[in-house]
Amino acid sequence: MRRLPLLLMLPAMAHAQGVDPGWAQALESYWAAKDVVFSDPQKSPLPPAARADFTGLERFPAHIGHRVEARFTAAAGKAFNMPTTGSRRPLYQSVGTLHFSLEGKPLQLTVYKNLELADDPRYADHLFVPFTDLTNGETTYGGGRYLDLVGPLGERVELDFNRAYNPYCAYGGRYSCPIVPMENHLEVAVRAGVKAYDH
Repeated sequence: MRRLPLLLMLPAMAHAQGVDPGWAQALESYWAAKDVVFSDPQKSPLPPAARADFTGLERFPAHIGHRVEARFTAAAGKAFNMPTTGSRRPLYQSVGTLHFSLEGKPLQLTVYKNLELADDPRYADHLFVPFTDLTNGETTYGGGRYLDLVGPLGERVELDFNRAYNPYCAYGGRYSCPIVPMENHLEVAVRAGVKAYDH
């Protein structure tokens, strides 16, 4: 039997499960775009040998339960130099907190803004949500994962852990990646988004 391409199957599957097919399509497009970057010799964080066999980032099956609505409380913090895996210490500022529930537990994450990139039109609205959870070091990268948001944020924010991605440090090479602050550790197993990279 001829198999339909995944991009065509996902919306139909989502509709059958009572899920917005537009969400499933947008999620698949999001990961397809990342796979394109990882395949590009000029942009990929993968070593050349690994890139030759690359067919796509391994990730958990998409699950609507990991797409949550969070309540955002704005509160600008003091600028600080965020530690990284290298000597670099980029200037960040916390802009508020996301309050939400996942796996039946009330949780929260701090949202950050990179002040050094704030004057660049490409990143002026970019917000950064790094986090760790109970899957780290097992099915996901030990250093945690990241989510991106577009500001300014309203009182209600969609937080989709199906879009959680690894820092480039997870793939080897000489990258300097922000270390997830302790306040952004989640005491749940977030089985969504990208998995650990098998070197």
